[in-house]
Amino acid sequence: MEQHDSRPKGRDREGIMPKNKTHSGAKKRFRVTGTGKIRHERTRKVHKFAERSRRQVRRLSNDGEITGADARNVKKMLGL
Repeated sequence: MEQHDSRPKGRDREGIMPKNKTHSGAKKRFRVTGTGKIRHERTRKVHKFAERSRRQVRRLSNDGEITGADARNVKKMLGL
């Protein structure tokens, strides 16, 4: 004999808001400033500094900013 499951299935649940999960990769790579800008760590900061000018190395120490459509996509991944 089959048992009937009385619990609501999937989208049949009324009055319950859907939950979004934060993208795990995005939360490790991006951060949001107090003004809402998206910042990211610059690449190429690990080794081979002797090949680069001091100016290049110094500029790598600053975080980069994500703008435009990329910022919209990152905000969506972060649940903002």
